Amino acid sequence: MTKIGFDANKYIEEQSKYILQRINTGDSERLYLEFGGKLVHDKHAMRVLPGFDENAKIKLLHKMKDQVEIIICIYSGDITTSKTRADFGITYDLEVLRLIDIFRKHQLEINSVVVTRYEDDAPAVDMFLNKLERRGIKTYKHRFTKGYPTDVETIVSDEGYGANPYIEVTKPLVVVTGPGGGSGKLATCLSQLYHDYKRGRKVRYAKFETFPIWSIPLKHPVNIAYEAATADLKDVNMIDSFHLEAYGEMAVNYNRDLEVFPVVKRIIEKITGEESEYKSPTDMGVNRAGFGIIDDDVVKDAACQEIIRRYLTALCDYKKGRIQDGSVERSKLLMDELDLKVEDRKVVKPARDYAEYKRNCDDRYENVVVMSLELPDGRIVTGRSSRRMVAAAAVVLNAVKMLSGMADDIPLISPSILKGIQDMKTDILHHEKASLHCEEVLSALTISGATNPSAEVALAKLPCLRGCQAHCTAILSDRDEQTIKALGIDVTCDPEYITNNLYFS
Repeated sequence: MTKIGFDANKYIEEQSKYILQRINTGDSERLYLEFGGKLVHDKHAMRVLPGFDENAKIKLLHKMKDQVEIIICIYSGDITTSKTRADFGITYDLEVLRLIDIFRKHQLEINSVVVTRYEDDAPAVDMFLNKLERRGIKTYKHRFTKGYPTDVETIVSDEGYGANPYIEVTKPLVVVTGPGGGSGKLATCLSQLYHDYKRGRKVRYAKFETFPIWSIPLKHPVNIAYEAATADLKDVNMIDSFHLEAYGEMAVNYNRDLEVFPVVKRIIEKITGEESEYKSPTDMGVNRAGFGIIDDDVVKDAACQEIIRRYLTALCDYKKGRIQDGSVERSKLLMDELDLKVEDRKVVKPARDYAEYKRNCDDRYENVVVMSLELPDGRIVTGRSSRRMVAAAAVVLNAVKMLSGMADDIPLISPSILKGIQDMKTDILHHEKASLHCEEVLSALTISGATNPSAEVALAKLPCLRGCQAHCTAILSDRDEQTIKALGIDVTCDPEYITNNLYFS
């Protein structure tokens, strides 16, 4: 069983109280709250803070749904480059659609979608906007802010923020979020502040960023894990010097917020005509995650595992051409800082050892791929690739067998069913490879469950794999990676491709 190091209920109670306090302080009409990180399915927080509810933030907003409306920002460049959200394997534009569906499910009002730093002659961006508008979603285009970041006089003028269309809002809390970092959330908030003050309305700005956690030490593994998660953005945690000077109190923030704070402070003061209420970037934040930690040792261990996971992911992303070598080097430096090794991830060595064993004992297994998986009780199960199925499918079948207490030689799926699916793949769909993907094998297991009691028992154990750790000795296909993640399994891979094929894999 996973040890719990974080109290999710305490966190939601503390966090909602603090946000409401920020809304009700002073005489402003509304609060623009910039939401950094993942508003829903925050799997990074769930991994480094065992006990954290991955949907805690959306549940928090649901409690305040009558007072909340949401603006979603997406940077136009992330649409044109098809930037991908790694934990779900979907592009940022699709992530916006997914977020809208989830917010609606939680009865949260979607105000609009804003494309930031919009430029002409971007067909993919215009197509995305058309798709939203034709489904009844309001959209806005914000171009690059003239004068940003140094010329405050131009920024806070009709040429700067004034050139952006005003987003009509009505609720006291306006959450501004996006599919990932660099989406333009801050600029959207400040643009709204400008327009509201021009209309004679007094409004405020605050920021909700879960990581780094300001109230724990700078070099705490949880904060270092944040640096590992943002290695491609070159984020570096630092002591908030503004906070230290103003209050004599240590607080942790990160380089981008510290660098931009003096500019943001001047912009807010120029917009409002008053001295800013904020003396530091930490003052701007409303994050209370540090107060939900109930077992520091547990979260430290979990954070160290996340740093290793991020390093392995970076190696694979580099192999796929998604990131530059500097991001890999940064991830490795963070590993070294805590004296971590890849083998400290429990599932790595069993997969590599079994693959090496099979290669040494028989030449037929020269290209064998092995995946290992740690069950909830700590046992390790492995599965290897074969002509019949991929390693990911094999390990899932072996895992549910072991959880069901079945002997290894008990058949779950009739060979005739597997052969029938393989024949369809090659003879009818004309696939290059007959080996079955994980999703295909799970479908076959479901079919077998109708007539095979053992298969039915095994199927019932699939939910037990959620939260399990796994490692594969080769990069998974996109299809298998999505299936494994849909099962809730946290998987890493060695940065090697199964074949030399560039398209057929």
